[in-house]
Amino acid sequence: MELERRRGRWRRLVGFALLAVVSFLVGSLVTTVVDMRLAAQSPAPQASTANLPQAVAVEAPGIGNPYILADIAEQVSPAVVFVSATFPQTPQVTRDPFFEFFFGQIPAPEQSSAGTGFIISEDGYILTNQHVVGNVGDNQKITVKISTPDFTGEVPAQLMGTSYSLDLAVLKIDKPRGLARLPVVKLGDSDRTRPGEWVIAIGNPYGEQLEHTVTVGVVSAKGRQIRVYDRDAGRWRQYQNLLQTDAAINPGNSGGPLVNIAGEVIGINTAVNAQGQNIGFAIPINEAKQVLEGLIAQAGQPQRRPYMGVLLEDIDSRLARYLGLPDTNGALISTVVSGSPADKAGLRVYDVIRRMGQREIKTADDVITELDRYKPGDEVLLQVFRNGRTVTVVLTLGERPANS
Repeated sequence: MELERRRGRWRRLVGFALLAVVSFLVGSLVTTVVDMRLAAQSPAPQASTANLPQAVAVEAPGIGNPYILADIAEQVSPAVVFVSATFPQTPQVTRDPFFEFFFGQIPAPEQSSAGTGFIISEDGYILTNQHVVGNVGDNQKITVKISTPDFTGEVPAQLMGTSYSLDLAVLKIDKPRGLARLPVVKLGDSDRTRPGEWVIAIGNPYGEQLEHTVTVGVVSAKGRQIRVYDRDAGRWRQYQNLLQTDAAINPGNSGGPLVNIAGEVIGINTAVNAQGQNIGFAIPINEAKQVLEGLIAQAGQPQRRPYMGVLLEDIDSRLARYLGLPDTNGALISTVVSGSPADKAGLRVYDVIRRMGQREIKTADDVITELDRYKPGDEVLLQVFRNGRTVTVVLTLGERPANS
């Protein structure tokens, strides 16, 4: 009897315990569901951002228009032209005098050059590279191919003026019949260009077969300086203050426009680093603007070239020690032509030109490049290292003789 009472009391205790456990689990479940519903209805608490740097909202140009680059290319392309220049035949000297006696000298095939240009005015002025078309007076024949929805064909072009130092040339064409008006590009402001800015290069890589090729990239850097050997002139061409871009530039792109996202030309494509990958260079359009009026004013006349009347040499470490120079920068004067502008200005053999105008001179090529920025009759201020001290010389440039 006592045993039965104990068993009944045990069963009641176990039942109470099970009821308590079930009640606890049900309560927890209900609480969790309620918390989840509240969380869904109320925003999550935010961490304080008072001490964090605030981001600046930047609106990307052309955002919302997935065709902005194609639209710009379509707008600019009609004003981009294919430029070809053919130079006169020159006799080829044979090495066999007997062959030459019977058959004469064999004329060499005409030399030719090709590149790109772009129309900058409705009266037919075109901007391109000097190395594409040569110099005024070279007796070359220049043609320009225009491709627009209304007209496609070649027209003759006149070389108005060139700048060797800037590698710029201006051509002039007449509006062809059948074309209502010449398409024109808009010139921008290259000084406002920033690295990382989107740009478009349009040109004719490898000739007419790939004409009006469009490549896209960014401005990689500004103020680049490079040297390119000019086989025709037998000297190095020194480029200053170039824009660097990763938009693909290939042979034949020379003289073509580098266009910003607003459809404005900010540079003239001119060179590519063959050893690099997507490293191209363009002349800032503001450089062209500064000389454009003067190039047009040449009106097809041979350029009057400035003349100093000196022979120059680079300086190595041995020469620097001998002359007492602190470094190897400068151009050593090894010869002064009697009666020349340099002679009249008082320049002497063993003078070292360290500065010319606003430009620091590091090599003899720097003097030649800087000289091309002046014209005969201009006064140039030179800083010259002489006998251990720096002197200032004012030089009035002459005109280079025709045979030099």
